Amino acid sequence: MKIIIITTPEIRQGETKIINALFQEGMHRLHLRKPKAKASQLEEYINQIHPVYRNRIVLHDHHDLVRKMHLGGIHLNSRNPQPPTWFQQEAKQRQITISRSCHSISEASEQLPHSDYIFLSPIFDSISKQGYQSAYTAEELQQAAAQGILSEKIYALGGITLNNLPTLHRLSFQGAAILGDLWSRPTPTIIPHFQSILAQSRK
Repeated sequence: MKIIIITTPEIRQGETKIINALFQEGMHRLHLRKPKAKASQLEEYINQIHPVYRNRIVLHDHHDLVRKMHLGGIHLNSRNPQPPTWFQQEAKQRQITISRSCHSISEASEQLPHSDYIFLSPIFDSISKQGYQSAYTAEELQQAAAQGILSEKIYALGGITLNNLPTLHRLSFQGAAILGDLWSRPTPTIIPHFQSILAQSRK
């Protein structure tokens, strides 16, 4: 199972040092989501990440920085529902992904042909968003898997923890996006916990 890490919405002191360490440990992809940050703040943040890792960074906002800093992809959401005008031309010149957030199985099925991958949420009760509860029954997810919707292009999001990765595997998810289970921990334990997540994801 592939694991994507999503940043917290706020910029935290020492965060980019942790990001570099996560990449060094084998982080597949980072979704940089800082909805209140200015473009200049994001650029300064990205400049603190080793250039060799930048093609594994996906931006949720200020998409023009993806082209300027040669990042790995753009993520579409309610704030940025359409790709920038330059995206198609840029994608012809280098590998760059387009992903999006979906909140129903029907929406995910509709958007699959237009996306490299999709976040389907909330699968479990959210850790980072109070009151954001699971939207799917196990039966609904099993049916989606039987229909081929839960392909390698669908990442489970919402309440994903080390302990429920086996449940996702049984539900046929081949990828998961993690936020709260990682970043809610004391800083010294973040990297060891990530190592445990990766080990579990490979079982």
